[in-house]
Amino acid sequence: MTVSTPSRAAVVGTGSRAQMFTTALARRPQVHVAALCDPNPVRIAHHQRLLKEAGEPEAAVWTPDEFERRLRSDGIDEVVVTTVDALHDAYIVPALRAGCRVVTEKPMTTDAARCRRILDEVEATGNHLAVAFNYRFNPVHEEIRRLLAQGAVGDVLSVHFEWLLDVRHGADYFRRWHREKDKSGGLMVHKSSHHFDLVNWWLGARPREVFGYGRLGFYGREAGERSGYRRDYERAHGAAAAADDPFALPLADNDALRSLYLDAEGADGYHRDRNVFGDGITIEDDMAVLVRYDTGATMTYHLTAYAPWEGYRVMFNGTGGRLELEVEESRWQPARLRTTSGKGAIHGDKALANAGGPRILLRPLWEAPREVELPPYDHAGHGGGDERMLASLYGPADPSAPADTGDAAKQRATEADGALALVTGLAANESFATGTPVTAEALLSVPGA
Repeated sequence: MTVSTPSRAAVVGTGSRAQMFTTALARRPQVHVAALCDPNPVRIAHHQRLLKEAGEPEAAVWTPDEFERRLRSDGIDEVVVTTVDALHDAYIVPALRAGCRVVTEKPMTTDAARCRRILDEVEATGNHLAVAFNYRFNPVHEEIRRLLAQGAVGDVLSVHFEWLLDVRHGADYFRRWHREKDKSGGLMVHKSSHHFDLVNWWLGARPREVFGYGRLGFYGREAGERSGYRRDYERAHGAAAAADDPFALPLADNDALRSLYLDAEGADGYHRDRNVFGDGITIEDDMAVLVRYDTGATMTYHLTAYAPWEGYRVMFNGTGGRLELEVEESRWQPARLRTTSGKGAIHGDKALANAGGPRILLRPLWEAPREVELPPYDHAGHGGGDERMLASLYGPADPSAPADTGDAAKQRATEADGALALVTGLAANESFATGTPVTAEALLSVPGA
């Protein structure tokens, strides 16, 4: 198959999250990475090297203030938004207005006002966007949805979702910009939107009411001094006190991290390796949430960002039995684990040390429990979800291969899905602050998904 006129794509934000998109689009002859937009020229140069390694020409370089004008002058068809979460709407809205097809990293944005701005632009233009909820494309999660839809446990009455980030992956959100809630929305928005979207999708439900408690109990100066984990440094690079700190990130030890962040500091002063037991952390590390859905089902959700192992357990209790999912991403972590790539195990997109695997157990009423047979699990790509999501969004890397017209083609998340996942996290954050339940619809009215 010959691709005569590839679509022209602009990638906004050239940190580590953008690498998956830059390399994936460069592998597809049907898409051409025509522009890279970021205020930091050093990080842009890193992505130019990724394009060169894939045999692609250099992309045009845009600064953020040029973005809206150059969408039209450079004939952009596709926009990929992977910048700081709180800035997503600043690029999504003009891209929708220009008629571009937009894909944004999750979360779609970080607060109700920004979300409303995006939804209003969708309504005004009739253009839609896709939110990169790659967990929907994980075959294990797809199997859960299939079992529930087939009535394996009857009507679902309650869900319990326990998610554990270990002390390597979890700590990483306290080293970087995500530690500031005004930029990331906290882990309830930045990370848990993954799971809130999954539960919405699994149940075919919308959140109605949310209540929760959240605290910073492990990371931060006060907790670090109390536990004895704190070392006296601001950032790890060049600090003698960080040399034996298992929580420190050694940027200089890794070529891609050095290129993306250490070498780029002169351009914007951003430090990627801050002390997780330092000052200025405004997000929580331990969160308990209760959600009631429009189906009548409830969910108890707990996120721990300092666990000795990484993974999650989800239990569905229904009128016909119980369905249990357990995924072990790591059974434990050695104290001196080093990263092996620019994204690496600290981002959860490569196999963690001592990785386990997934298990689904079905417990019908009046019958013996049985384990559900699963395909081999891909730890390196969010359970295989990354590649399936990219193929659904942009077509297969080999354009002669048939497109997936089955389940994967139906799993794309829209702006309404992004908003429904977001509102659970926003309501949880508000409940943390007020100590009272929050009605999701009062916080953010979302059109029918």
